[in-house]
Amino acid sequence: MEDKFRLWRELQEYTQRSLVPLHMPGHKRRVSPAPDLPVDWDITELPGTDDLHDAQGILASAMARTAALYGAKRTWYLVNGSTCGLLAGIRALAPNGTTVIAARNCHKSVFHAVELGSLKTHWLLPEPVDSFGIWGSVTPASVEAALKECPAARCVILTSPTYEGVVSDIAAISALCHAHGVPLLVDEAHGAHLGLPFPGAFPPGALQCGADLVIQSAHKTLPSLTQTAWLHLGGVLAEKDGIEREIERQLDIFETSSPSYLLLASLDGCTGILRMEGGDLFAAWQERLDRFYQRAPLLSRLRVLGAGGHSGGIPPELFAFDRGKLLISGRGTCFSGPALAETLRGRFGIETEMSCGENLLAMTSPCDADDALDCLSDALAVLEGEAGSVEAKPPLSITLTGSARCTIAAALAASSRPVLLPDAAGRTAAEYIWAYPPGVPLVVPGEEITEALMHSLAALSAAGTALHHSHAGNGAVQCLFD
Repeated sequence: MEDKFRLWRELQEYTQRSLVPLHMPGHKRRVSPAPDLPVDWDITELPGTDDLHDAQGILASAMARTAALYGAKRTWYLVNGSTCGLLAGIRALAPNGTTVIAARNCHKSVFHAVELGSLKTHWLLPEPVDSFGIWGSVTPASVEAALKECPAARCVILTSPTYEGVVSDIAAISALCHAHGVPLLVDEAHGAHLGLPFPGAFPPGALQCGADLVIQSAHKTLPSLTQTAWLHLGGVLAEKDGIEREIERQLDIFETSSPSYLLLASLDGCTGILRMEGGDLFAAWQERLDRFYQRAPLLSRLRVLGAGGHSGGIPPELFAFDRGKLLISGRGTCFSGPALAETLRGRFGIETEMSCGENLLAMTSPCDADDALDCLSDALAVLEGEAGSVEAKPPLSITLTGSARCTIAAALAASSRPVLLPDAAGRTAAEYIWAYPPGVPLVVPGEEITEALMHSLAALSAAGTALHHSHAGNGAVQCLFD
């Protein structure tokens, strides 16, 4: 009979052997640094426990089980989150100083990979969805145009689904990339539940749509511990000689050489749960989502993306949508996103994932309690009656310029100084500014600071969204000496 928690049991068998542990970790499986931490099987690479960076035993078998579940040629376990996989994957595909094509609404870790590799970047700007103040899908037409304009590009990098659940046409984009001989890397950190062999209403996963490297955060939407992720190899890149060896070399650089076996056992356990119980878990998840989306169109002031009726349905700027992300807009009401989050927390005991500008995001998973989304529906129905209407304001659109005057690496190496935000328009940024979450930089080093960006920053701040600076802050932005 298949063992749901096979790696955990293999580790448990090792720890039950009568061996004196004259090796790391220093707690020796005897002294716990905090109550209830499972130090008895927090172990290290030993004969019998395998080595993540040269897996040939129980870890190799565990990763093979996950690869089989997703249909990947190869899967690597990541204990440094999707960030580690993105850094390693981009570095494996794009050597120092080369050119990449990337969506401008990628997570900040993609920009850090560009920075570390001194990469030249052609940015893809997705269409804004003004009705919700988010970015839409990256279109195949924009990718095709970029591939023609940048014939030397080493890879295309996209995020799908985005934090808000926006999905791009990965199948069409994969075909275009492969026709030009360019691999496609997809940051699917928020879509580890896509592409699994269970019936449901989710879009197909990037790996099944032909993407070459796909990075997923298992911990975001599946039953796995925080910081756990996996990197899948597929597409036509899987047949390229040496690609697996190069990915492993880059993982040696970006992933810890002392991986936590608690996290590794979590990834294998997540795989086991999905293999043995995934169908039932996903069916119950769909039922909960169905009940929520059936009630959402009854709202007339608060709006829910993808709910249909007055609440909006799927905007034309979206190729597809991950209905597991519940994006709620308070535009035109007395509720900003942060105000909705605070009210749900304080009055209804509901903690949501993210608030930014006018929006609130509630993240669901197959592990929610059966009444969790019903509680949210009930709370929104109450707040709907209190939302009222406020004086119409221009939509809060979040601006991404993509207008680079120099590379990120060059901007960070140049001389710079802090400039007060009201005086920064027209200058060149020497730092990152982002709202976290979602962690997409609003401006990056080397980009022009535009009047539209200044408006977005001011509107986000006025809505209660905290903006994070990588350098200056305090009402200023670090700028180059132009």
